[in-house]
Formats: sequence, C-alpha cells, structure tokens
Amino acid sequence: MSKDVSLEDVKQARERIKKYTNLTPVLTCSTLDKLAGKKLFFKCEIFQKVGAFKFRGACNAIMKLPDEIAARGVVTHSSGNHAQAVALAAKIRGIKATIVMPEGAPLVKKKGVLDYGASVVMCENNAKSREDTAKQIIDTTGSHFVPPYDDVDVIAGQGTLALELLEQVPEDLQAIIVPVGGGGMLSGVSVAAKGINPSIRIYAAEPKGADDAYQSMQLGKIVPQTNPQTCADGLRTSLGEITFPLIRKYVERVITVSEDEIKSAMRLVWERMKLVIEPSAAVGVAVALSSEFKALEGIERVGIVLCGGNLDLDQWKW
Repeated sequence: MSKDVSLEDVKQARERIKKYTNLTPVLTCSTLDKLAGKKLFFKCEIFQKVGAFKFRGACNAIMKLPDEIAARGVVTHSSGNHAQAVALAAKIRGIKATIVMPEGAPLVKKKGVLDYGASVVMCENNAKSREDTAKQIIDTTGSHFVPPYDDVDVIAGQGTLALELLEQVPEDLQAIIVPVGGGGMLSGVSVAAKGINPSIRIYAAEPKGADDAYQSMQLGKIVPQTNPQTCADGLRTSLGEITFPLIRKYVERVITVSEDEIKSAMRLVWERMKLVIEPSAAVGVAVALSSEFKALEGIERVGIVLCGGNLDLDQWKW
C-alpha cells in the first residue's frame, strides 16, 4: 500500500463520508482577535460526531473497506476519541467493532464506546499490552485493524476538515494552526490545505511537556514520545512512519506552549466563546496567543482547529 496521501485522496474521502459526518461551523471571537493581533477563524470539530475530528478518519477507513473484509469486523486500541469514532463508524456500517482499552481509561469514554454497540476488551495500561491484545483479537477473529492516526485512509479522512474550512472562510487564510499528537490530523490538513493553496502556512501546536514533534522536526527523525507530562491527553502519542514525512514536507514550524498557557487558553475559550473545548484543542489557541506566533510576519488571517470537546469534568482541575 502507498504511504503517500494526495489532495485527491482527501476529496474522495469527503465524498465517501459526507452523509455521515457533520459540517462543523467556523466561529470567530473579537476578544481573541484582539489578544492575538490577528483575525482568527475557529473550525469547531467539537461539534463533530463523537465530539471530535477523529470520526472523520475512522469513518473514511471503515466505509472504504471491501464488504468481505468489513464482514469480519474491525478492531482498534484507544482510550480516547478514536475508540468512540471507530465504534460509531462500525455501527453505521453495520459491522462488529472491538475496542481494546487500558485499565484506568475514563469511564465516560468507555461508556461512550459501549453505547455505540462496540465490545470493550480491557488490557494493561501500556503500549505492548494494547498491541498484543489487539493482535490476539485479530488472530482469532480476522478483524481488520483501524489505526488511530498512522494510516493513509485515516489521514485522508481527517484532511476533509481543511477542505471545509477553506470553503467556509470567505477570504484566503494565510495560516492554519493544528494541534499535533500522532500527526494524523496535522498531516491530513497539511495535504489538503497545501494542495488547494500552496502558499498557506501550516503550524503545529504542541505542549512543551510532550514535545516529541518539535524534537523530531529539529533532528529530522522520529523522536519517540516518552513520559509525556501534559493535561492535553490527546497529544501524548508519538508521530507515525506515515505522518512524519508528510509533516516534514508541509509544516513550517512546531510551536510549543506551557501547561499554564494551555489552561489559560482553554478558560478563555470557555468564558468568551462559550465553547467547551478539551485541553488538546486549547493548545492551538495557546499557540495563536503566544509571542512566538504573534511575531511571525505576513500573517493576518489564521484558521485554528478546535479538535475536540471531550473532557472528564469530574477529574479536571483548573
């Protein structure tokens, strides 16, 4: 299978999933514009199905499966938004989904997976256990594995949000800020946006406490994520073998922000925009408000992806 993703792949993904996904709104906020010194356009993936952009990629990957493979069901490992995305996409396709979740996964996310009709298999809270458990299920059932980010169909699906964003903003954007964890959304958005407008500038937003993407870009090779320390739980993963080359090709810079900046940006969006965003989404806002981004010249109109709004309020501490 090719590891490259093209604008045409993203356009085909859009046609494949458009009847299942929400066309999420683009909102603005004069207070945040003033603080950033730029005009900001927020792509609100918090209003996507399952409350996050992840449904786009999972839906594209699952809807694209040939009937004979889909009939065996799908499996993935995730404790977050990808778990619910796969569960819902499989339910819509009418096939079985099994989700491997680590012990200690938020009960609200486990309940979401079960509510969508998927089966949950618990495992130890480490990467080896997740992967081994998923492999056992695949070996036993023949189920198809749907990766959380390092997959061309998942990447193409995530890129559909950029096609919408560039159509929804009446004048050309000069830059887009995208949070980065495994890089599926960042690489998909980059392929789509650069394919449409080669001059647009793409910036990755990352927590300082989980800055493997920043380090990887500096060194020119994947630096694995080890012991991430950030409240942005969706951005604690390492870059993938497919996502990293796309990010190196298209992304101008990775900008990192502190935990205080993330929480401050999250509170600001809650209070001023009345939008419930999760910490991972706040990372992009924090970058837009950072001195490093403000200092960039030639950028007046900026798209920012609010990637998700799933937060365990019982556990959250400001």
